[in-house]
Amino acid sequence: MEQMQFPKMRLDGHIALVTGASRGLGRWIALGMANAGSDVVVVSRSLQGSEQTAQEISKHGVDVLPLAADVGDIDAIERMVGQAVEHFGRIDCLVNNAGVNVHKPMIDVTPEEFDFVSRVNFRGVYFTSQIVAKQMIAKGGGRIVNIASSAGLLLRPEIPNSVYAGTKAAVIMLTKAFAEELAPHHINVNAVAPGYFATPLVKDRIGDPALLKNILSLTPLKHIGSPKDIIGPVVFLASEASQFMTGQTIFVDGGRSII
Repeated sequence: MEQMQFPKMRLDGHIALVTGASRGLGRWIALGMANAGSDVVVVSRSLQGSEQTAQEISKHGVDVLPLAADVGDIDAIERMVGQAVEHFGRIDCLVNNAGVNVHKPMIDVTPEEFDFVSRVNFRGVYFTSQIVAKQMIAKGGGRIVNIASSAGLLLRPEIPNSVYAGTKAAVIMLTKAFAEELAPHHINVNAVAPGYFATPLVKDRIGDPALLKNILSLTPLKHIGSPKDIIGPVVFLASEASQFMTGQTIFVDGGRSII
């Protein structure tokens, strides 16, 4: 008789590092990882912001390390990863969540704004993954979860998003490329592509009644995402339940990407 092995979606004993974790999706994800049993390294540009999230995480009875780092700065990434490994001994899961945006038509975007967005959303994901992957290889494997966006696949009329969309499309392709290269090292690389969630990054859009009406009209499930909607897929990809998945992007957008 076949002996069934059932997947575990708990993260007890794991060490997760979450960037951009002081607010929005990153804060929710960090709290969700802790709720699933993982110790957490909370990273944001503001140490105060990281410490605020860390205080919330500590209520879950796990160990938490708040750090400040600009993921567009290679030296800062090196220090961040070094501090995390010094404290916990390893990193089991990296969540590349840090992201920024500029809501302007492409004819108005300045080189400085272009560099600002791509420096965090593309360069930051690339080199944070590279530096953490070296630690994971030394320890025998791990998980990388990239936070992409449905904007990496689709655009909507009258919602200018060219630089952000370009960087998020790049994250989707990086996820595939990293997955192929890191598979021999037992590192799974996947992505989650959110749609509209009630976060500070899109408050200007969902706070505009006309824009919100348009967003919901193009969202089959007819609502904006909540914390549990993003936490579930990320915890799944961080857990052994997703061990036969790599290079994949899960769209968590209320169905926006199907129409």
